[in-house]
Amino acid sequence: MPITLLLDLDDTLLNTNMDTFIPAYYRGLAAALADKVAPEVMIPALMSATKAMMQNLDPALTLREVFDAHFFPSLALDRSALQERIDHFYDDVFPKLGSLTSPIPEAVRLVEWAFEQGHRVVIATNPLFPLKAIQHRLRWAGLPPDKYPFALVTSYETFHFTKETVAYYPEMLAQLGWPDDPAVMVGDDMEREVKPTRAAGLPVYWVRNNGGGLAEPIGVPQGTLESFRGWLENAAPEALKVAFDSPQALLANLRSTPAALASLTSSLPLESWRRFPAQGEWCLTEIICHLRDVECEVNLPRLQKVLVEQNPFVVGETTDVWVKERKCAEQDGPQVLVEFTAARKQTLELLDGLTVEWSRPARHALFGPTTLQELVGFMARHDRAHVQQVWKTLP
Repeated sequence: MPITLLLDLDDTLLNTNMDTFIPAYYRGLAAALADKVAPEVMIPALMSATKAMMQNLDPALTLREVFDAHFFPSLALDRSALQERIDHFYDDVFPKLGSLTSPIPEAVRLVEWAFEQGHRVVIATNPLFPLKAIQHRLRWAGLPPDKYPFALVTSYETFHFTKETVAYYPEMLAQLGWPDDPAVMVGDDMEREVKPTRAAGLPVYWVRNNGGGLAEPIGVPQGTLESFRGWLENAAPEALKVAFDSPQALLANLRSTPAALASLTSSLPLESWRRFPAQGEWCLTEIICHLRDVECEVNLPRLQKVLVEQNPFVVGETTDVWVKERKCAEQDGPQVLVEFTAARKQTLELLDGLTVEWSRPARHALFGPTTLQELVGFMARHDRAHVQQVWKTLP
């Protein structure tokens, strides 16, 4: 059975002393930009922009867009004024920082074994760096990306959330087209990997290569990276079961959908939006139109009704026919995605911060007695089904 393995990089696949590495990184970048901006200005701006990425919850903004919006205005410069020096830094200076790290031999053995078994391997590193920098770090780990066909490497160009945000985890799966295979996160950091992965409803294996540390959390398998393979080979099916049904996991799923769709479609030519994969199947623009219209005309009004009325009756809607009736294939696909994202953000604003309201009752025409939480679960499953459909339309 193929499994999606989400592998952390630093201190899981690569020994990295962040107390040494990050100051050296700051110094190197400051020196590369010194003739344009003073280090005492650049470094605080870099730290502030990094914090902004870690706090981002907006599915309309990639982390690079968040970074740029905070970093360059703080310097009173635009990216074009510094791009040549930034490129020089990541091409010629950043690779020298590899001397501050060391490979973990078991990491290469694990990755090679995973590919031999037919598993899908994702480099699930915190996407605070450009892809170019992450590829250097993979080389330092003995895992050059030109040798190993990773299904995905998370970076700030294509991701909208960091590991500090639960939505990072479903964003990875959505960018993979929501595969039906089991998935497990493998990482060493309790706050950035173990806790948020569990909150997202995914299994996690806690790598503890040095032993010690926090008291053992209930229900979290743990051990060295070397022992992970044995655990995975002998894991009971329930240990790999996903559960996207808690309010936190549901919100993360909803937040990830427009973000992942933006990344999956960002480089597509217009003709790809209107290409029909087979007779009778929807094109990409029709799928996004459907998501937008359901969000605006079904989901939002339904949730508002449940939050305002006492045990309201919720009608069933026949929405698939709208795609042809409204000539969705003729619409501007990228603009439709913008409109869907805006509508989804309204939904998230409505749901964020709710507590006891998740149990508010309703009566559904098709499903009978239900709750707000179950209705949001229907929305999340609907999202996942159509992300899978989008995946199949991609060239």
